[in-house]
Amino acid sequence: MDALILIGSLLVLLMVGFPVAFAVGLSAFIGAWWIDLPLEAVVIQVTNGINKFSLLTIPFFILAGAIMAEGGIARRLVNFAYIFVGFIRGGLSLVNIVASTFFGAISGSSVADTASIGSVMIPQMEEKGYPRDFAAAVTASGSVQAVLTPPSHNSVIYSLATGGMVTISSLFVAGIFPGLLLAACLMVMCLGFARKRGYPKGERIPFRLALKIFFDAFWGLFTVVIIMGGILSGIFTASESAAIACLWAFFVTMFIYRDFRWRQLHILLFRTIKTVTIVMVLIAFATGFGAVMTFMQLPTLITEAFTSFSDNKYVILMCINILLLVVGTLMDMAPLILILTPVLLPVATALGIDPVHFGMIMLTNLGIGLITPPVGTVLFVASAVSKQKIEQVVSEMLPFYGMLFLVLMLITYVPAISLWLPHLMGVM
Repeated sequence: MDALILIGSLLVLLMVGFPVAFAVGLSAFIGAWWIDLPLEAVVIQVTNGINKFSLLTIPFFILAGAIMAEGGIARRLVNFAYIFVGFIRGGLSLVNIVASTFFGAISGSSVADTASIGSVMIPQMEEKGYPRDFAAAVTASGSVQAVLTPPSHNSVIYSLATGGMVTISSLFVAGIFPGLLLAACLMVMCLGFARKRGYPKGERIPFRLALKIFFDAFWGLFTVVIIMGGILSGIFTASESAAIACLWAFFVTMFIYRDFRWRQLHILLFRTIKTVTIVMVLIAFATGFGAVMTFMQLPTLITEAFTSFSDNKYVILMCINILLLVVGTLMDMAPLILILTPVLLPVATALGIDPVHFGMIMLTNLGIGLITPPVGTVLFVASAVSKQKIEQVVSEMLPFYGMLFLVLMLITYVPAISLWLPHLMGVM
């Protein structure tokens, strides 16, 4: 009955149109009232939820990505990606994915990736004979890797949701190879489409021009070196790396590229503060919600329910995947990570699944949810940028869903894909 009151009140509040963060917070107070838990205890958990130094990582990375997105880095990354794959048949679709890989490693956001790369690539692809809905599907699918590769904001949120059991650094390193695997699989699919549909080849870029393009993109790409190099070398923590990356992004955008005007800076800062505020309010209330779940012993009850259902961890992992895929289509990614991690992580650890590996499973599942209707935020952004109806983009994305599911199965059932690099680098 306790679970019914807590989860039921959350669902009712969401259905009547409450913002997710406030629905989570109010349902936590309703649950606390139901079990006679002092409301002051929930308030303490809410404030403690955002009183963590590691949370500084999120605003710094959001600001760094926003500055780079507005400063012309997307166009430069597209040109840089063209050097490597633009001359192949269907090369522009490959350029789209490679550019998303680079940009995702700077922004850490699928939404920013889709908006920035899509605004550059979709018109180019249409001009060269690619259907606009196909270009939108490639852009949206390629952006999913941003939730895996560093500096993924969602990796930071998952680390927080584990209560410090998993470090941000280990998640950043663990996400590198799954993200590259996802990109490679999508590129193979695009090559197949190019041959089948006769998409055009591009022209090879002369060496002298390629060198110029490289040096133009180098300053933005160096942000990736700052983020990962600083963390892996032990010079910076993740939070310090984010702060330095933010300063570097500001320097490159305002003094080297100079595509962004000073008088627009306050608008960018206001937009970033608004985004960060929403995230922080959500984290605070979700922490209170998780505390109430713990008092109700819901994680223990759910773990017992899963393990009594089957003692085969592969069967339970498939059940968890199905659950995450379904709920990922109904709610945004960050609140689901904060709500479901305290519930599902005990199940995973009881089965002997490494928490870092489980993080990659969860992020991949919910990343697919970002491009799946009815609440796929990245899907809506791709539709808006491409000026195509949602149903047109979804129809073109059906094969991409199949490929993403294959990648999900590989990440789920081959732990080494996620864990070999962190072990090699000694971050876990």
